[in-house]
Amino acid sequence: MSKISGKTETIENVESATFDPSKASEHVRAVAAHVVEQSKEGHSELRSGAETTLRALESSFEIVKTSGNEVSLNAVAILRANTEAYFTHLEALATVKSLSEFVELQTAFVRKQMEQSVEQAKNFQATAMRATEGLSKPIRNAFEKALTELKAA
Repeated sequence: MSKISGKTETIENVESATFDPSKASEHVRAVAAHVVEQSKEGHSELRSGAETTLRALESSFEIVKTSGNEVSLNAVAILRANTEAYFTHLEALATVKSLSEFVELQTAFVRKQMEQSVEQAKNFQATAMRATEGLSKPIRNAFEKALTELKAA
């Protein structure tokens, strides 16, 4: 037999590790079970996140529809009020008997329209802000929830 250099024992006296197939298959089975469990957990988390996102988007689309209608109705109301004011002013101008009366009517109308325009702009801005806040709320909530879950994990 061959000898290991510097050793007095022969290779036959050295114990070698034996390969036990039953232990190897148990180990492979345990690893596979662990991988399957992790995959199920990952799938569950992914599905939960997708469902949360879907609910947020559905809510956002509903808010877009509602808010869009509100903004449109507000714009139509502003146009209607302005149109009626212009026609009323034209009717008043048709009955004017002097230049000074015309200037007085015109000045009062312009002043009133400017004040009304400022008020209408404020109302329209408030409506648009509510629409924007309503639109962003579901997505913001979903994002905050996802961040909270990430921090917890």
